[in-house]
Amino acid sequence: MIGIDLGTTNSAVGVIDAGFPIVLADTENRRLLPSAVSISNDTFTVGHDATDPITSVKSLIGRSSIPDSYHGAETKVESGQIYVKTGTQWLTPIQISAEILKTLKATAEMRLGAPQNEAVISVPAYFNDQQRSETKEAAELAGLTVKRLIAEPTAAALAYGLERASESTKIAVYDLGGGTFDISILEMREGNFEVLATAGDTDLGGDDFDLLLANELNCSIAEAIEAKYAFDHSSSVRGLSVEDFERACWQLLDRSRRCCERVLIDAGVTKEELEKIILVGGSTKMPIIQTHAQTVFGKAPDLCMNPDEAVVQGAGIQAGLLSGSIQTLSLLDVTPLSLGIETFGGLMNILIPRNSTIPCKKGEMFTNAVDGQTSMKVRILQGEREFAKDNWALGELEVPFTPAPKGQARVGIQFSLDEDGILSVLARDTATGTDLSLTVERSTVDITNTAVEKMIDDSVDNAFEDMDGRLFTESKMKADELLPALEEALALCGDDLDEETLAEITKSKNNVLQALESNNGTELKSAVSELDEATEELASLIMQSLLG
Repeated sequence: MIGIDLGTTNSAVGVIDAGFPIVLADTENRRLLPSAVSISNDTFTVGHDATDPITSVKSLIGRSSIPDSYHGAETKVESGQIYVKTGTQWLTPIQISAEILKTLKATAEMRLGAPQNEAVISVPAYFNDQQRSETKEAAELAGLTVKRLIAEPTAAALAYGLERASESTKIAVYDLGGGTFDISILEMREGNFEVLATAGDTDLGGDDFDLLLANELNCSIAEAIEAKYAFDHSSSVRGLSVEDFERACWQLLDRSRRCCERVLIDAGVTKEELEKIILVGGSTKMPIIQTHAQTVFGKAPDLCMNPDEAVVQGAGIQAGLLSGSIQTLSLLDVTPLSLGIETFGGLMNILIPRNSTIPCKKGEMFTNAVDGQTSMKVRILQGEREFAKDNWALGELEVPFTPAPKGQARVGIQFSLDEDGILSVLARDTATGTDLSLTVERSTVDITNTAVEKMIDDSVDNAFEDMDGRLFTESKMKADELLPALEEALALCGDDLDEETLAEITKSKNNVLQALESNNGTELKSAVSELDEATEELASLIMQSLLG
C-alpha cells in the first residue's frame, strides 16, 4: 500500500521500507512531481514536461465556483461544475487530479516492481465532504482504492513522531501549502497520536502570496514566485523591502493567526504547553511565514522536517499502519465541524460535535411534531450555529411512517462518520423496522474554508443571541402546547378552583402572552415555568376527573 500527497503545487508518493518512510523518485530521481497537467493529441503530459499546463487544480476540487486567487489556467463553470482548459479540451478537476495520481501510481510501480492498487491519500484537514469525495473519485479513475484519507497536518505529525514514539508531548503542525492552510494540535503519548483540534482555511495558500507579490511588483506570477524566495538572502527585492512585503501580506497572515488562536481554544491548550511548532508545506520555506509562526506561538518553529516531504512520509506511515508493516504507532483523528439535523422550530440538533474523534457513530430518537403526520423530512446539517438556516445543508431524507398522534411515532437517526470523514446517515421507523440510508457523497453547497472560519467566528460573536433565540423558540413551542391545553382544562375543571388560584393562572397566562411579544428567550422561559407552577392544582383536578 502506498501513501500519496496530492498537493496544490507538487505531489509525491511514498512507502514504508524496512520500517522507515521513503519518498519514491521517478526515472530522473526526482521525488517531487509538479501538480501540472497538459494534453496534446489526446495524450496527457504530467509534471516537469507539461507545457502550458493546468496547475493548482487542487484548489478547484469539490467546488462550484472559482476562487479569486486561482491563476492556474482558463476556467469556466457550467451547471455548478468547474471545467479547466488545456489545449482545446475542457476537463474537470477530478479528471486532472486523476492524471496526477496515475503518474504517481506508475512511479511507485516502477520503483517497487509490483502493481499498486491501494493508497492512503492526504487531504487538507478542513476539506469538506464534497472535496474529500471528489479526491476519492479521482483516485478511483486512476485505478486506486483509497483505504484512508488522512489530514495533512496529521500525516506530518506521524512523520515527526515515528522516531519519537516513546515521547509524551503536545505539538502544533502549521501546514501552509500552495493552495490551503491547516493548523492542528496533536498530543503524542508513547506511540499514540490524538488530534485534539484542527482549524484551517482552504482558500489560503502560497498562491495567494504569489498573486499579492505579483501585484506589488507589477510582474508575472512566475516572476513573483522567484522573487518571494529571494527574501531568504536579501532585505529588498526589485525595490520592495521585507517590511513592505510583510505589511502587504498582513491580511493573509491575519487569517492564519485567527485559525491558530481558534485551534488553541478548541484544543484547550495554551501556547506555553506546546513543546514544538512543526512547519510543513512548501510555502513555509518563506522567511515571512517562519517569523509569523514564531510571533503567533511565542517560540521559534522546529525546522527539522523537510516541508515538501513530511506529508507524503506521513501518508506512507499511515499506509504502513493499515497494512500492518508498522505497529508502534496508532492514530486518532477528529472531525472539524459539527453535524446534525434540523428539528421542529428550525433548530439545529447536533449529533456529532466538532472535534469528535473519528471514526464515530452517534444516534438519537425523534418523534412526530403534529397529529396524523405520515413522514418526517430529515435535513442533514453541518455547522456551528443554533438555527438550521445559519448552517449548511448536506442532504435530506424523507422517512415515511404509519400515521400516529403527536409524539407517538418514533424515528431513530444515526450518523456514522468513517476514518475519511465521509458521513453515512441511517433513519429507522421503529414501528416497522424499515431503514433508509444516505451516504453524503457531495455537499449541496460550495463550502469554502473562508466561510467555515466566518461561521465559527459568527458562532462566537452571536453566541448569546443565538442561545437566547434557541431558548425563545423552545419556550414558544412549549407555550403553544400549554396555552390551548389550559383553555380546555379550565373549561372542564375551572369552576372547581378558588378565585385566588384562578387569578394566579390568569396573571401567569398574561405574562406568557406578553413574553411571546418580547422575543426574549429568558423572559419567556421564566413565564412558561411560572404558568406551569400556577396550573399544578388544575392539572391535578384533570387527572382526578380522568381517573373517575
